[in-house]
Parts: sequence; C-alpha cells; structure tokens
Amino acid sequence: MKEQTLSIIKPDAVRKNVTGKIIDRFESNGLRVAASKKIHLSECEAKAFYQVHASRPFFKDLVQFMVSGPVVVMVLEGENAVLKNRDLMGATNPKEAKAGTIRADFAESIDANAVHGSDSLENAKNEIEFFFAKKEIF
Repeated sequence: MKEQTLSIIKPDAVRKNVTGKIIDRFESNGLRVAASKKIHLSECEAKAFYQVHASRPFFKDLVQFMVSGPVVVMVLEGENAVLKNRDLMGATNPKEAKAGTIRADFAESIDANAVHGSDSLENAKNEIEFFFAKKEIF
C-alpha cells in the first residue's frame, strides 16, 4: 500500500554534511521524496513537535538538540513507507542499529541519532501536517 511518512534529518547529520547520502538511502530503497525543506526549528516549534515526550526526562535535551542547527524535513512516499523508513533508519540507539542502517552509519549517539521517522500512519499524517501544507507535497 502506498503511504506517506515524515522524515527529519537532524542537526547532527546536517552538520556532518551527509544529507545527500541519507536521501540516497531513501530513494535507493523505493521511497520518493514528495516534499522537502531545510529549516531551523524554533524552541517553540521543537517543543510543540515533540509534545508527546514532554513528561520524559530527555525532553529538554531533545528540544535543545533539535534547535541546535538546521534540519531537513521531508515527506517520503512509497509502498509501506512508514515501516520501510523505520527499517532504513535502524534502532534509536546507533550502538544497537543493524549494520548498513542510517543510524549505524551516521548517528553519533542515542540523542544525536541522525534521523527521525514517523512511527505509525496516524502519526505520519499529523507530523506531515505540522511541517507541510498540502500544496507543498507533490
């Protein structure tokens, strides 16, 4: 089933100049970039986006990390896009990520883990709407 999911290339990966390599992983594995833009999140935007984690002990550090530099937000489209993207990303902790996954190859730590991807179709819809207007998605 053709789906859409949100992907964020986080500040650590943007700083390391591996954005193109990460996008190539998506495209080489059947995901099409339907929308993309490079933005610098404000603290307010980062808090709103990660609101689901507000009560967790890592929330403040996550917000500070996400505002530490520009990010690339994308809508990825393809067959089973949510699951495919999560498989390509690898485990949240890069030390546990399988070889050849984005996090195994490009992430620095569990906090600076290179990419974000929606974890369900429902969250993908909400996350895409957070960053993109319908007219920006092709």
